Amino acid sequence: MGVMLKFSEWLHKHFAVRQFSPDRVPVETILAIVATARRAQSSKNCQPWTFLVIRNKETLASLSLLGDYAWHLADASFAIALVGERQSMWNSFDLGQVAAVLQLSAWEYGIGACIAAVFQVEEAKRLLHIPEERNFFAAVSFGFPDENARPARMGGRKSIDALTKWERWE
Repeated sequence: MGVMLKFSEWLHKHFAVRQFSPDRVPVETILAIVATARRAQSSKNCQPWTFLVIRNKETLASLSLLGDYAWHLADASFAIALVGERQSMWNSFDLGQVAAVLQLSAWEYGIGACIAAVFQVEEAKRLLHIPEERNFFAAVSFGFPDENARPARMGGRKSIDALTKWERWE
């Protein structure tokens, strides 16, 4: 067994993976990732999501064209379209939480991931046969990282002082 990193150590080294190897992720691993992610917290524990797993390469390629920076979906082993029950602020917040848990769960299996915003929502819903009343605006790409995978842009993080206010905005 390798050296286990603390979460904070991993987070300092982690980056969104957008370049994937051609190796397919086994169905059992996909199900394990989803099984963990379904435990994500949500408002009033309503779990307002459906995980639409996409493995078809033609579908992934078509979906990758429906977001300005979604190109990485085309080369993913699979993607998960995050489909919410309805359009609302809290539903979108819950979808964001489950997206983070999906990505963290994938890491446990050596799988990289990156979220993709879908801007042409109606066309994407038609492509994936998602009902009109459902909320859909993002998918997560997954795959084993390509050996040359690198962060899209290197850079530091804002300082804690720049990001943190205490008690009031002032």
